[in-house]
Amino acid sequence: MSYIAQLNHQLRPQPSTAYRVLDLFAGCGGLSLGFEAAGFHSVGYEMDERAAETYSKNLKGPCYAQKLSIETEYDLGFDVVIGGPPCQPFSVGGHQKGVSDERNGFPIFIKAVEQLQPRLFMFENVRGMLYANKWYLDEVTASLRSMGYRIEHRLLNAVHYGVPQNRERLFVVGHKAKFHFPKPQHHKVTVGEAIGDLVETIMDESKILTPSMDVYVAKYEKASSCINPRDLYMEKPARTLTCRNIAAPTGDMQRVKLQDGRRRRISVREAARLQSFPDWFEFVGTETNQYYQIGNAVPPLLAYQLAQSVRAYLEETVDEEIELTATNHVPTGIQMQLF
Repeated sequence: MSYIAQLNHQLRPQPSTAYRVLDLFAGCGGLSLGFEAAGFHSVGYEMDERAAETYSKNLKGPCYAQKLSIETEYDLGFDVVIGGPPCQPFSVGGHQKGVSDERNGFPIFIKAVEQLQPRLFMFENVRGMLYANKWYLDEVTASLRSMGYRIEHRLLNAVHYGVPQNRERLFVVGHKAKFHFPKPQHHKVTVGEAIGDLVETIMDESKILTPSMDVYVAKYEKASSCINPRDLYMEKPARTLTCRNIAAPTGDMQRVKLQDGRRRRISVREAARLQSFPDWFEFVGTETNQYYQIGNAVPPLLAYQLAQSVRAYLEETVDEEIELTATNHVPTGIQMQLF
């Protein structure tokens, strides 16, 4: 099965099981799409109205366009809480202000876990949380452990899970029994497999690099000590897609080289495929807003494999959870220091 056929088939939302998942800071629904494809019923919260519209347009579950706070009350009965607390406070591009950054969403996530007491939770963030802000990750996980959860974290590269992109992100899972992360794959999907059929068929002169832009890019690459041009190569996976390098004509923009020698910024659909969104998935908003939705998303194909591991956990470990909760529960309260 081709990469495109796999996305269009495998990521179709399936009939919901009894399992319910709450997706906080849901964006356009990359994480929830993977969970719905694994049979979960999803509910999302996202403050960006266009992203929330995209979620609701494509997924079965609703997405509420609402800014969350530690005072937000949720419906009860969620088995799983997932999300991507805003990563700008901990990313290099966001100046790594960490806990002092008003965009820090971790107190909100922790409070939701405290309120809902899900059987499992999972959050995703940039790898920088393991370095300059490791102290804060330790405080977050200590707060969550105080509720009786076992905490595991792992750096996962999406390229090892069928996504044609080198994208390394931190995934943290809290549970009360035994959780197994999905196993990596050996085959790496290439840019050519993902968008090879689109490169020469998309005619958008507004995205063609002008001679002056080519000069600017060359200067940028020289200053960055690039050995090879940072074009997308058909025989390799892509570099990490970010809001910045797909939404604007920057020096490190994601671009393809055409047969006539010209270079072009990638389109919304090409960016979506490189993030493993199926072709039936439609984005809402301006073109720039759609790029931002894509750049912020968790690749749905990776999310699907994580969701399968979560579902296996829920189906196999009820007795172990009960035993651990009865013997190892620690009173809550430590999390309040993070607010």
